[in-house]
Amino acid sequence: MTMHECQPVDTSFLDTAKNRFEAVVEIKATREQIFDAFEDAESWPKWAVPITHVEWTSPKPFDVGTTRTVTMIGNLVGEEEFIAWERGKRMAFRFNRASSTAIKAFAEDYRLEELSPGHCRLTWIMAMTPGGAGQVTMPLVAPLMRVGLQWMLGRFKRYVVTRGGGTRWASFTCCTEPSAMRSSS
Repeated sequence: MTMHECQPVDTSFLDTAKNRFEAVVEIKATREQIFDAFEDAESWPKWAVPITHVEWTSPKPFDVGTTRTVTMIGNLVGEEEFIAWERGKRMAFRFNRASSTAIKAFAEDYRLEELSPGHCRLTWIMAMTPGGAGQVTMPLVAPLMRVGLQWMLGRFKRYVVTRGGGTRWASFTCCTEPSAMRSSS
């Protein structure tokens, strides 16, 4: 498979990208429980629908510079590098290379804020610069991206709540904030 270099963005891209999508959810779980789910390669395909496989290519402990490879539907592959890592608070990654030229730059950011013990707000930001045909289709798919991001974050919340074969180690409450979804495109 041919891999194509992506623009090596930093965390500022997550706030300045033309195509930026944000979703917010509150979860009755600790920051550690949420990060345990993030660090579990097998969890991602269970809540992030486009993802079919995640492989960490760096050993633990994870930190800035950690890498992983993510395979998605349509055999899209992204080689990621983490550009922020504060366990229990924040993790962000960018694509260094992708199997599609439709992606010039791509990054995601997961920010956790503890609201009270065992109760967190999770903000998920996805930012991208499309290439090729993606430049034309982005305005058409942007509304679907916003809705899809919030929907997947709801799936993540349910996953965290029921993680461990149905063992309820975190409480589920309905606190999704769809008004937090936005795109600056």
